Amino acid sequence: MTPSPPALLIAGHGTRDEAGAEAFRAFVRELGDRHPELPVAGGFIELSPPPLGDAVTGLVERGVRRFAAVPLMLVSAGHAKGDIPAALAREKERHPGITYTYGRPLGPHPSLLRVLERRLDEALGTADGREDVTVLLVGRGSTDPDANAEVHKVARLLWEGRGYAGVETAFVSLAAPDVPGGLDRCARLGARRIVVLPYFLFTGILPDRVRRQTEEWAAAHPDVEVRSADVIGPEPELLDLVWERYEEAVRGDLRMNCDSCVYRIALPGFEDKVGLPQQPHFHPDDDGHHHGHGHHHGGHAHAH
Repeated sequence: MTPSPPALLIAGHGTRDEAGAEAFRAFVRELGDRHPELPVAGGFIELSPPPLGDAVTGLVERGVRRFAAVPLMLVSAGHAKGDIPAALAREKERHPGITYTYGRPLGPHPSLLRVLERRLDEALGTADGREDVTVLLVGRGSTDPDANAEVHKVARLLWEGRGYAGVETAFVSLAAPDVPGGLDRCARLGARRIVVLPYFLFTGILPDRVRRQTEEWAAAHPDVEVRSADVIGPEPELLDLVWERYEEAVRGDLRMNCDSCVYRIALPGFEDKVGLPQQPHFHPDDDGHHHGHGHHHGGHAHAH
């Protein structure tokens, strides 16, 4: 008899923005509707219900013993590298007998680049051409240089072959340049039409901050045309990509990038991080940000 496929557990970051949290929960429900042949559940690392541990408990109560966990995150930063693996290790202690595999984050991926391009087209509307449009791609920002470098890679991939004047990069927290600094850079490079493109999956406090800072900068620079694009959102491409990451995890076909991982490679200025145990980190720019999962066990939980 063929064994049933592993369940799918989706791990989200969490937000104090209820619309963003509900977008995640609705996304999980849509994936479940698409794949009635297996249990699908989702939970958050922090800030929003349900916690990831509750999602695992729910799967176990449904008889699940095997699952594949996919981080619903665009880059491999602290949550994907440390917090989620540590949380899953705790759940394995709480539920003896369960087994799981851990997938990789979502980006960069050609299907997400297509959605980003669509968001830019929507922001530009019927405006003529792209050749004078500079895009400012804004990521979350991290203390992990490898994660920030991934956002730069997305910017370059978005630029290639699409006819924009250029694609610059900024971050809403923890890394430079910030949004006003990124817009200043675009202007110094001669940009007169700029579209600010948030590199976020769903709405939330940080994407709202990107839009607000963009509007403030635009009001102070009336000689530059500035538009704001929308977040990626629960597009069919995103649903397909999460399923692709699930199938990779089930097959064991995981291709993590370790070449520039700060926990494995001595990068300039970060040499002290090599080999460090993963600990929960503080992300000060989410309003009211705190970790409600307090007691991470020591030990290296890096998801490579």
